Amino acid sequence: MFQAQQKIIANQYPAWKYLLLIVITVIGLTYAMPNLFGDDPAVQVSPAKSVEFNADTQLQVENVLQQAGLKVKSSVFEGGKFLIRFNDTEDQLKAKSLLKEALGRQAVVALNLAPATPGFLQGISAEPMYLGLDLRGGVHFLMDVDMEAAVAKAYLRYVDEIKGSLRAEKVRYISVEVENEALEIQFKDLETLQAGLVSLNQEYANRFTITSDETTSAPKAILKLSQTTIAETQKYALQQNITTLRNRINELGVAEPVIQQQGDRRIVVQLPGVQDTARAKEILGATATLEFRLVEENGDPYRAEKTGYAPNGSIIYKFRDGRPILLKRRIIVSGENVINAQSGIDPQQGSAMVNVTLDGAGGRKMLATTKENVGNRMAVVYIENRVETVEENGVKVKKRITNKDVINAAVIRGQFANRFQITGLDSPQEAQDLALLLRAGALAAPMEIVEERTVGPSLGQDNINQGFMSVVVGFLLVLVIMAWRYKVFGMVANVALLLNLVIIVAVLSMLQATLTLPGIAGIVLTVGMAVDANVLIFERIREEMKNSSIQSAIYAGYEKAFVTIADANITTLLAAVVLFSFGTGPIKGFAITLSIGIITSMFTAILGTRAIINLLYGNKRVEKISI
Repeated sequence: MFQAQQKIIANQYPAWKYLLLIVITVIGLTYAMPNLFGDDPAVQVSPAKSVEFNADTQLQVENVLQQAGLKVKSSVFEGGKFLIRFNDTEDQLKAKSLLKEALGRQAVVALNLAPATPGFLQGISAEPMYLGLDLRGGVHFLMDVDMEAAVAKAYLRYVDEIKGSLRAEKVRYISVEVENEALEIQFKDLETLQAGLVSLNQEYANRFTITSDETTSAPKAILKLSQTTIAETQKYALQQNITTLRNRINELGVAEPVIQQQGDRRIVVQLPGVQDTARAKEILGATATLEFRLVEENGDPYRAEKTGYAPNGSIIYKFRDGRPILLKRRIIVSGENVINAQSGIDPQQGSAMVNVTLDGAGGRKMLATTKENVGNRMAVVYIENRVETVEENGVKVKKRITNKDVINAAVIRGQFANRFQITGLDSPQEAQDLALLLRAGALAAPMEIVEERTVGPSLGQDNINQGFMSVVVGFLLVLVIMAWRYKVFGMVANVALLLNLVIIVAVLSMLQATLTLPGIAGIVLTVGMAVDANVLIFERIREEMKNSSIQSAIYAGYEKAFVTIADANITTLLAAVVLFSFGTGPIKGFAITLSIGIITSMFTAILGTRAIINLLYGNKRVEKISI
């Protein structure tokens, strides 16, 4: 009893607790500090794939900027890329245009905002928070994936596979076609149909619903994708499109993009800092890919175009100038086999071209084809799919538009495998775009941009100013009310509240989190909630002072209020975790700042204020306290 009474009267922390508080305060101030220095308008120059920058490139960049008379704040060549800072956005925009023209195909030149953090802070990896689209400016797209096209494409993928499977089982079929959202396989007679059904059920019963139609002259098996397979196909299309969009955005050189799934068929894309929205829209929405096919030399393409009938095993295509050409149905390789593509200039003709590198499977197919067809022609078909919303009879309907143009039909002069060139492109810009799309991969299904919003840099700055003002106003109001209501104890709570705000910013900076307007709302809410713990403690101290000594009241106030404070904060933290788990985009940002704020406020409101109160009143004979 005597020992307990002594502990209550002492109200002192051991030295390690004070040391812990000092260390956390210093770390918090250090890692929050970079957010005070702002950003510099900058140009980021990254090498294109298979390109390496060297001293000559560095000299070329310096010469371009010097000749233009642009004032460079600093230029750093690190990690194989350049980061060039300027004093204003006018010089930044000029530099981007000049460097893009000078470096062309060798580099990806992108606008950026580079943190103006001093070197001593960068040396300890102290960086500011990233700013989201609503604070930095940029472009927001909501994209709808055409799931019907994804399913139709899945049916087409199975055509060749089923043909090969039936041939392997020595089952003769007449045709395998996609009709009425199903695969229809025609057989010569009922006996062959039965043999085909046995083979198909063994191989595809888990992916298709298989039925038969024996009423037609040529009996047929009908294969419809099961609901499970359709769901898997649609899920794959969505995930593949997200991956492809990430690759394309990386090629554009956008820093800190946001690419998220929304619902079952939509994707949200946010590109902070992007100013060329037309270019971004064109690259993101394009579904361009290539097919390589042999030319059918034995038919007359003009006659086929006139009659509408192509010789067996061939299809009618057209060059971009409208000339018809007959191509064989079998695809040698497609854009899915391309692992790298670089635009360039054909030294012989002086026209734009793309250097293509195929994967192993594509290289083997190309080698086998060119080995047997030296002297014949091979065509490159450029395919572009897009979805457009048009109005018909007052109703908005979606239409799928597919353009298939033959951009080149050249004679195979010799054997080649995984490396070759595509010529016949209209311009260097088209070659660059085609190379970018091939490198990033094809979309699994066409997409339509159903919503587009642009946030200008000035509006983003307005949001920053308003968000900052809301934090300041909320903070000051809490300071005034706490100082008025609880006197010295209220001022102690205010010091803890300031430390809490510093630690929140520091943690967000250390995590390199992206701050958005909802995130600022979470910080404002945390500022208001952070003093709840101190209000509970201070009111408890007032109650205890009626029946016990001041030292005992201080001790009891902190000890007895702790359980209530912990319960209240844990329930709020659980709600924030649920918001983060099931929310998207802005909701996640709000949940992150709220969660961090709850944890840091527990630390500062209990440990922080207790440490200061102990320093002021601990181990002293106090007759009166200001609370």
